Amino acid sequence: MVKTLTTELRFGWTTGTCATAATYGAYMALVTGDFPQTVTIVTPSGKTAELSLSFTDLTQHYATAGVIKDAGDDPDVTHGAEIRASLTKGVEGSGVVFKGGDGVGMITKPGLPIAVDEPAINPVPRQMMQDCIANLAAETGGPKDIEITISVPTGAALAAKTWNPRLGIEGGISILGTTGVVRPFSCAAWIASIHRGIDVARANGLDHVAGSTGATSEKAFQSRYQLPEIALLDMGDFIGGLLKYLRRHPVPRMTIAGGFAKMVKLAQGHGDLHSARSQIDFTQLAEMAAKAGLDPEQVAQANSALDVLQQANPEQAQALGQLVADEALNQARQILRQDEVSLDLMIVQRDGQVLAESY
Repeated sequence: MVKTLTTELRFGWTTGTCATAATYGAYMALVTGDFPQTVTIVTPSGKTAELSLSFTDLTQHYATAGVIKDAGDDPDVTHGAEIRASLTKGVEGSGVVFKGGDGVGMITKPGLPIAVDEPAINPVPRQMMQDCIANLAAETGGPKDIEITISVPTGAALAAKTWNPRLGIEGGISILGTTGVVRPFSCAAWIASIHRGIDVARANGLDHVAGSTGATSEKAFQSRYQLPEIALLDMGDFIGGLLKYLRRHPVPRMTIAGGFAKMVKLAQGHGDLHSARSQIDFTQLAEMAAKAGLDPEQVAQANSALDVLQQANPEQAQALGQLVADEALNQARQILRQDEVSLDLMIVQRDGQVLAESY
């Protein structure tokens, strides 16, 4: 891991980088009979990764090496997982062939960058490993035709914490990465998952998809519509990222489901709903609340959206919720900027009850 100042967040290495390092170590053992202690990999971003092998095993026909993934300061579910590569000589002329071992998912639905019935090893990691084999074969005079089996011993359990089940990736995690580097708290990774979710929904011909800000909103939506799991997108705070991608890759119908505070932010024109990147304008909310019969001065002094709802009686809360839902949907349509997608919106309270809907 590259050292940084103590005030900075540490970056980490992707599963693709770890798989490439494991491939390097296993290939060297296959050719020379010895595993290197450390492996140096230049990532697509240009950063150099120096990684130690955590597991080695050499038989007459196979060489296997493992690398522990260090995600740096990113809260990545695969942090600490061991990524293993088991190599054997392939059929002459076959080139580099990839197989999925234990804990690596298999693609079961179209719409992803890897074909159905292939292991979930994404294009950039595949290219990294192919380049690694080509370079080492040139340096050592070793074989160019290699079969690589990637496995992750804990991958099946970890996959349940990822988007993989919803994307039709069964049995384990994906080997990912476009730069080779994990950026701490990367928004790009989440948005990329949203994009893949839309791709899968489109490829499978779904006519109704939902983007939710959290588990409570998703559960409320599902209790009514009961869509297949691949129709459910955990968009989190990235409503803008979802709608902008949907603009170019439309589905017939999209429902946005979210909590009151998040939808207030959307109604006020925010495309990123995270508390660190957008705040509720309570003066503006007070103007809307006055139309629902609430005291605007009291609302303007509120310290949270929940506080505003607690000030309201049931009729006022419902009226305010409807005003927010209508304006939030209007703002969403302005971000979407196209009529091909039928857009609707649902506001869900913390207890899971639907406060308001707009079509």
